[in-house]
Amino acid sequence: MIFSRRQFLKTTLASGALTPFAYQVAAAPINPLFDCGVASGDPTHHSVILWTHTREPIGLTWQVARDLAFKQLVKSGQGETSLTQDCTFKIDVTGLEPGTTYYYRFITSSGQSEPGRTRTLPAGEPESLNIAVASCSNYPFGYFNAYHHIAGDESVDFVLHLGDYIYEYGQDSWGDEEGRKLKRRHQPANEIVSLTDYRTRHRQYKTDNGSRLMHASHPLIPTWDDHESANNPYMQGAQNHQPGEGNWADRKAASIQAYYEWMPLREPAKQAEKAQLWRHFGFGNLATLTTLETRHTGRSKQIDYAEHLPQIKSEQTLRHFIESVLGDPGRSMLSIAMENFVNHKLAESVAQGTKWRLIGNQIPMARTNIPDATDLTLPKALADNGAIAQHFGYFMALGKYDLPIYLDTWDGYPVAREKFYQLCQSAKASDLIVLTGDSHAFWANQLFAGDGDAMGVELGTAGITSPGDFETFGPALAGEFDQRVAQHNREILWTDCQHRGYVKLELAPKTAIASFIGVSNITSEHYSAKTLRQYQISKAGSSLAIEKI
Repeated sequence: MIFSRRQFLKTTLASGALTPFAYQVAAAPINPLFDCGVASGDPTHHSVILWTHTREPIGLTWQVARDLAFKQLVKSGQGETSLTQDCTFKIDVTGLEPGTTYYYRFITSSGQSEPGRTRTLPAGEPESLNIAVASCSNYPFGYFNAYHHIAGDESVDFVLHLGDYIYEYGQDSWGDEEGRKLKRRHQPANEIVSLTDYRTRHRQYKTDNGSRLMHASHPLIPTWDDHESANNPYMQGAQNHQPGEGNWADRKAASIQAYYEWMPLREPAKQAEKAQLWRHFGFGNLATLTTLETRHTGRSKQIDYAEHLPQIKSEQTLRHFIESVLGDPGRSMLSIAMENFVNHKLAESVAQGTKWRLIGNQIPMARTNIPDATDLTLPKALADNGAIAQHFGYFMALGKYDLPIYLDTWDGYPVAREKFYQLCQSAKASDLIVLTGDSHAFWANQLFAGDGDAMGVELGTAGITSPGDFETFGPALAGEFDQRVAQHNREILWTDCQHRGYVKLELAPKTAIASFIGVSNITSEHYSAKTLRQYQISKAGSSLAIEKI
């Protein structure tokens, strides 16, 4: 895709999300060399990663300033893009001041990039912290308008992306019908399996106008989920990796290499540690954020309902499935090294008197079973659609036995979830705010360990464009399913699978506000956004209380 600055400015103006900085980015003179814009991320108190891409190998100068006019330069240097790194460029800018906003740009002999704005982590006693939480941006399904809206919010300090930043599917797969209509079909056309494939797909996603503006406007704290490599991976393979697609280890390595090249992410000291994407961020005494890696380093293979549902024909076989199959104590989610890391960082956060403890978590953690819904029926127009009828029947079968909606989530690893809760309890951290992606739905959940002890709350974000599971049943039936799931499960306060958007978390010393923000559409770059629901979170003994505002 050739990026159009005129179209970018027109779209930004039409959306109404025009801040002074966003206008500067959108109105900057076009330089086709920087075809994917600029980005920053992985901030510390004294450093941040700056990123860009050029259409061809070239030498460049990078600059960091305190002002948008770049009259107060604080750092600068030279570098070059090369084919070895797919013409991406990253620099770890050090020696910065905590809690400070900076502006940056890249300059070549043929011109300069648009400006970017970034920020270091705050130290001391910050009075507020605002984080936008995003997940599941599938290019063919529509425009990344939620990214665009995040870019227009001047109060956002950091963007936490919880994965599914790209999707691996080819043009013959999920989302392509919508992609044809919008002229947003996946490139390359095939399912991505090679390093070249993954690089091409990342590049395509970076051309979206909303994505480009968000990356220029706010620093990113990224982690992957499954689709950055292939659907539902585990340590030895993936559900969407077939024998004819080569060696899984090679494919995984290619996906990880491309991810590090194309994201504003700090390189580990040892290349072998790239898969160990668990990290910790401190925001003064206000909050800490610990991100998990739940795909490549500790996860056992997922249980497949297709292999077990036909065998469940009695209470005895149901109990065997729940206790012996799902409840197999040998099935893990996190690596031992990460468990030790999380325990240490949470204990440190508690000991330092930090007010809030955030967990960046890819997959839903709350217990989420499907209720019996045999009284519901599909409208005839939908019942005649074989794929939708099969999907509906699948949920009916789960509801008959009160089974979890997903087995790729923590519900499919109940022993591992309990182990995670226990390591948090041993660190005296039962007041977690778990931030979750993956499910393409909004969630406001309370969390409880197996012994009934409160563990905190979970805030789940909808997809940027990926559709919810119940949406194919039509608005009325999808809404009914959402409501019944919330009523049926103790831990779920509210869920909504029918909107695309993001969660904004606003932290203050005594309370936190979670806003679930939806965009009106993703089929046009002209959209509106609204807050669908808000919750206030406060301390309640050793845990947290959450209530609707």
